[in-house]
Amino acid sequence: MSNEKKEPDGFDEEELIRSEFDSIVSGLNLDQSSPSTYLDELDRIDNDGFIAPNPARQTPRGFIQSARIAMQKWFNRNHRDDDGAAL
Repeated sequence: MSNEKKEPDGFDEEELIRSEFDSIVSGLNLDQSSPSTYLDELDRIDNDGFIAPNPARQTPRGFIQSARIAMQKWFNRNHRDDDGAAL
């Protein structure tokens, strides 16, 4: 005895599923080769268009002052529950 379910009309559900799967798979193109990859495209990007930021050095006093300003902005955020970022 087999575990296949056969209907009285000769209908085989497993064979139907197998044939549907075969028809889907036969339409797939498994050749994923391309002339270039994403990494190749990244290598081709012109680096001359980007200028790296070069901020001026900050004095210890300037660092403390900017930290103080940032904390004041954070503490005085008008009682919002978010972090103050807005889209």
